[in-house]
Amino acid sequence: MGMNEVEGKDKERITLYTLTTCVWCKKTKQFFQDLGIGYRYTDVDLLEGEERDAVMEEVKRWNPDCSFPSIVIDKSTCIVGFNEARIREALGR
Repeated sequence: MGMNEVEGKDKERITLYTLTTCVWCKKTKQFFQDLGIGYRYTDVDLLEGEERDAVMEEVKRWNPDCSFPSIVIDKSTCIVGFNEARIREALGR
């Protein structure tokens, strides 16, 4: 799966599934960047074919509604949508 990486603290903890056209996905990325938190992400709408199918299966595992952004923290918690309070709580900040 093609994941992009943004350098910063805690990069290994956070995986984002996003869409390039989603305002809330952009706000989520900006939120992490403003805090200096690194993350891995994939813009699902830019994927095609089998790669897209594989990523959508991964998103469904975390978020059966497949809405975006889907934010996976520590491979155990999924936050759907941009919810600053829940993200901060999950990160312990």
